[in-house]
Amino acid sequence: MDPLKDPGPIKLRTEKKMAASMRISKLIWPNLAKTVNCFHQTRNLSAPAANATKQYTLMTQKDGVRRIHLNDPKKRNALSLAMLHSLKNDLLKETAGDEEEVRIIIISGEGPVFCAGHDLKELTSETGRSYHTEIFDACTDVMLLVQDMPVPVIAQVAGLATAAGCQLVASCDIAVVSEKSRFATPGVNVGLFCSTPGVALGRAVPRKIAMEMLFTGEPITAQAALQHGLVSKVVPHEQLEEETQKLAEKICQYSSSVISLGKSCFNSQMGKSRREAYREAGQVMVDNLSLKDGQEGIGAFVRKEHPKWSNSFDKAHE
Repeated sequence: MDPLKDPGPIKLRTEKKMAASMRISKLIWPNLAKTVNCFHQTRNLSAPAANATKQYTLMTQKDGVRRIHLNDPKKRNALSLAMLHSLKNDLLKETAGDEEEVRIIIISGEGPVFCAGHDLKELTSETGRSYHTEIFDACTDVMLLVQDMPVPVIAQVAGLATAAGCQLVASCDIAVVSEKSRFATPGVNVGLFCSTPGVALGRAVPRKIAMEMLFTGEPITAQAALQHGLVSKVVPHEQLEEETQKLAEKICQYSSSVISLGKSCFNSQMGKSRREAYREAGQVMVDNLSLKDGQEGIGAFVRKEHPKWSNSFDKAHE
């Protein structure tokens, strides 16, 4: 079956439009389809009434770059249910009619702590098992969404990232971090093993490094995180935002449809055998070549011109 038979640009304008794009993504991006459908069907992620008016995240967008800033520094940007709800809404938020479609997302945090993980006050016996389940289900949904978004997601980390905060960093496609940043999964210290953070951590760093972090709760430095593959780049603290923005602008120079197709394929093939992975990746490259942007890039290279991207899934040939 041709995954590009019924093309249409994958945009982040509304959940409704994302659902409409499933004609493509259910074939070339099953994880995105499953995750977005999950958000359509899931429970309402309701915060306690006392927090209803609090702005847990701040979102800005310019030239296709969406910035989402975790904004609860008094609680060390903890991933409370309300914070998870706010983060999910900003990831999927509709853009204004005159704004460029989202090309890349940057997640950062207010204050010296990027994110300290879950709000432990929400995890007591008083809140109950059902509420606990809702929190961890909501967190899993957000982490999956971050990885399954049709655009790259960058973590911009200026300080400490622990437990589910470390999980968020590991879930992002790229992590640009300050030299002052540190990373830990310290749940063992409070009697709550970081089992869900371990899912993302164990897929980002070598097994024995992950186990040491999980068993001891000890933080690792930015340089150690870089060495083990948890982060992509370590920069001077004062240059963090500038360096992250440069990287985002570099990625935005390329076709968003090609980036989307490539991200999908990369994540999908990682879970397959080598033979299955090559089979899938080879088919995706053939599909990529059938796109107008695939042919535009090759033609521009031959002509020694700069390509003019359509950023669509329109086809150049069958």
